Amino acid sequence: MVIGAISSIQIGAAIATNLFDEVGASGAVFLRLFISAVLLAVIWRPAYRMDRRSQKLALAFGGVMAGMNICFYQAIDRIPLGTAVTFEFIGPLLVALITSHRRRDLVWAAMAAAGILLLSGGIESHGLDPWGVALAIVAGLFWGGYILLGKRVGETWTGGKGLAVAMAVSALIAAPFGVADGGAKLLDPAVLAIGAAVAILSSTFPLSLEMEAMRRLASNVFGVMMSLEPAIAATVGFVLLSQGMNPTQLVAIALVVSASAGALWSSRAPAPVEP
Repeated sequence: MVIGAISSIQIGAAIATNLFDEVGASGAVFLRLFISAVLLAVIWRPAYRMDRRSQKLALAFGGVMAGMNICFYQAIDRIPLGTAVTFEFIGPLLVALITSHRRRDLVWAAMAAAGILLLSGGIESHGLDPWGVALAIVAGLFWGGYILLGKRVGETWTGGKGLAVAMAVSALIAAPFGVADGGAKLLDPAVLAIGAAVAILSSTFPLSLEMEAMRRLASNVFGVMMSLEPAIAATVGFVLLSQGMNPTQLVAIALVVSASAGALWSSRAPAPVEP
């Protein structure tokens, strides 16, 4: 279930790149968030009237999701999918290291730093867009915020009601950017069909799998399996988008995957579920 969820998210991201020429990266983000918000509202039927504390939490969580998705889609418009996810994984890794407070976790930090340096140190030789790399890292920081806020959302709302509310907020935040990028093309039936596929593959379907997987796996085991995401993203990018990786990049991804797995195994941080 975990591998299926990760693969679904990355396949959805790969398919979303087909929308970039039509509605831009921000337009693709808006379609994904809007359709996901509609689907989650139908599934969970949340109440949108709430107290001030819950309103602030929903706004913060929605803002983090919007920022993460906008930055990530802008990143994969500029750099390969596997590379972008590797840089993005800095966020969950930082959460795991900060919440652990164990000296041996310095080993994982050093391993991850080595992987990131291998990738970033050869930006020009690898043909990587520096702006794309920066956006992927910012997306990772938003992802770290999503993990930390997600625990509070889970404690405030039952089931997926909090996620449904926050997804609606994130769609509203992304709307101006999406409309500016996509314009009238957002209403094209073909574009809407691809957007619906992206929303289902990147949100509805994988979230359902992850919820079932978390009921069956210890949190640290689940976290370690989620650390496979950069490697699976690189594979999806190679198969679906013909994005090749040189040996240095493959070693860098392996280092980050290993560091994330080790840190998440020994930490008490929430698992790095991605919406």
